[in-house]
Amino acid sequence: SDWYLGNLWKNHKPWPALGRGFNTGVILLLLERLRRIGWEQMWRLTAERELMSMLSTSLADQDIFNAFIKQNPVLVHQLPCFWNVQLSDHTRSEQCYTEVSDLKVIHWNSPKKLRVKNKHVEFFRNLYLTFLEYDGNLLRRELFGCPSQPSADSLRVQSALEDLDEDDQCYDFRRERITVHRLHLYFLQYEYVPTDESVDITLVAQLSMDRLQMLEAICNHWEGPISLALYMSDAEAQQFLRYAQASDVLKHRKNIGYHIVYKEGQFYPVNLLRNIALRQANTPYVFLTDVDFLPMYDLYDYLRKSIVQLDLAHTKKALVVPAFETLRYRLSFPKSKAELLSMLDMGTLYTFRYHVWTKGHAPTNYAKWRTATTAYKVEWEADFEPYVVVRRDCPEYDQRFVGFGWNKVSHIMELDAQ
Repeated sequence: SDWYLGNLWKNHKPWPALGRGFNTGVILLLLERLRRIGWEQMWRLTAERELMSMLSTSLADQDIFNAFIKQNPVLVHQLPCFWNVQLSDHTRSEQCYTEVSDLKVIHWNSPKKLRVKNKHVEFFRNLYLTFLEYDGNLLRRELFGCPSQPSADSLRVQSALEDLDEDDQCYDFRRERITVHRLHLYFLQYEYVPTDESVDITLVAQLSMDRLQMLEAICNHWEGPISLALYMSDAEAQQFLRYAQASDVLKHRKNIGYHIVYKEGQFYPVNLLRNIALRQANTPYVFLTDVDFLPMYDLYDYLRKSIVQLDLAHTKKALVVPAFETLRYRLSFPKSKAELLSMLDMGTLYTFRYHVWTKGHAPTNYAKWRTATTAYKVEWEADFEPYVVVRRDCPEYDQRFVGFGWNKVSHIMELDAQ
C-alpha cells in the first residue's frame, strides 16, 4: 500500500513508518520477548510523543505499531508479503505474488470486502464463500502436525470421553454433557445504555434457525434490551448475519445481544442456550421466556413498574407472566386485557397448552386472572413451567437436560425451592 508514503492525496499526512509500513491486521508477536524489553512502556511513550503533533490516529493501533517500528527496526523480522496479501482500496496486492498458489494469507481489510478490484477477485471470492460454509468444528482437530502440549481442559474432556461406555443406553446423553460448544458472544454490535432506575429488564430467550422469523415481531413488541442465544451451524450464522443486516427492524436495534452457539452433537442443548443468554444479560432483572411468544404491547414498562411495586429488589419473588396461544395462522394481536378476554371467550385464544399440557400453567390460576386488577400470589405445583421475571442472579438452568421435556419445569422447581 502507498498509504504510509503520504502521496495518496494532497496534504495527506500519515503517521511515521518504515518504508511502506506494515499492516497489523496479520501480525505475529513474540510476547515474552516484548515483555522483557519493556514493550508496555515503549509503545505508550511512542504514542504519546507522536500524538503531540498528529493529535489522533488514522488507522488506530496500526499507526502506533508503525511509529514504534520505525524507531526500532531491529525488533522486526520481515516476512514476504504473500503472508499478508491485502485486498483493500489502496493496496498493491498483485506485487506480492505471481501465482495464487504462492499465497499464504489472504486478508480482506476493506469495508467493501469482496467488492475490491483484483485480477483474481473471483478466485478469492469463491475461496471465501467456500470457507464460510465449512463446519468450524473441523478446526478443532489438529490439521497440521505442530508439536504442542494439550491443555488441562482438553485432557479432562478426553479422559471423560474414555470413561464412557458406548454400550450404555444413555451414552449419547452422557456424551452431550461433556461436549464443549464453540461460542461467539455478541455476534453483532451491541450497545446498552442503563436506565436511571435500577429496575431494567432483559428479555432472555434461545432459538434456532427455524425461529428466525420471530425476531422482528419480538422487537416490535419489546423495546428493552434482549439477550438471545442462537443455535446454528457456521453457514447458518452467515445466513443470519445477512438477514439481520437486511432487516429494517433488526439493523437499527443495538440493544440486542446475539450469542451464537455453534451446532455440535445430535441434541438441542436447550438449557445450555438459556444459560448463555442469561449470563450475558446486564440488567438487574431478566424476563425468562421463549422466542415463540410475543410480549403484550408496553409489557416492558409495565414489568418495570411492577418490580418497584412488589419490591423484588429486597424479596425473593418471581413475576409470573400469563401465557396464551392461538391455533390460527393469522391473528390480530390484542391491545388490551379486555380485548384478550373477548378473544378467549370467542375461542380464538386459549390459555397456553390448554389442549395438551394443562398442568404446565394451571397454577397461574387463569380464572382469578380474568377479574384481577392487581398482582396476586400463586403457589408452585408439580410440572409448573411459567414464564417469569426474576433477578438476574437467579439459579441457572440444569444443562443436563437436552432436547424436549422437563428442562424448564426443573428450573421453576429450583426457583421455588430457593
